[in-house]
Amino acid sequence: MTNKTTFQFISEPTDVNFGGKVHGGAVMKWIDQTAYACASSWSESYCVTVYVGGIRFYKPINIGDLVKIDASVIYTRKTSIHIAVDVFSKKVTDPNYEKKTHCVIVFVAVDDHGNPTPTKKWIPKTEREKNLESCAIKLNDLRAQIAEEMKPFIAADATE
Repeated sequence: MTNKTTFQFISEPTDVNFGGKVHGGAVMKWIDQTAYACASSWSESYCVTVYVGGIRFYKPINIGDLVKIDASVIYTRKTSIHIAVDVFSKKVTDPNYEKKTHCVIVFVAVDDHGNPTPTKKWIPKTEREKNLESCAIKLNDLRAQIAEEMKPFIAADATE
């Protein structure tokens, strides 16, 4: 079992947006697919996406570029798996990839009935992995704080 998954492929003309570059929605789909493969491999169960955040598009991806997507487990809780995703691309004739997009995506492992199910704990080993886990914990705490602060507004919207 590994905590990393990599997808590689060529971006296609069907991925194009009106500006002639790869559509952001296509990149988001690739992120979800790669991160799902990583999370489900780690948990050895079906997983559902529960959060995508901090998505950052640094530079566009061109049609015909070789795309590489790296997904890594960076934190686990009882049923959730937090995945960092980096998207790179390059012309097939270029020697080096360039980072184009980054985000964190969270999945929950579920059983055959769709109920959350425990997953294995991920233990960081390197200093970089420990730093990524620390960032994931901070982001998790921040999301919880924001959700709590939003409760009065969400309740008000539901009654209108």
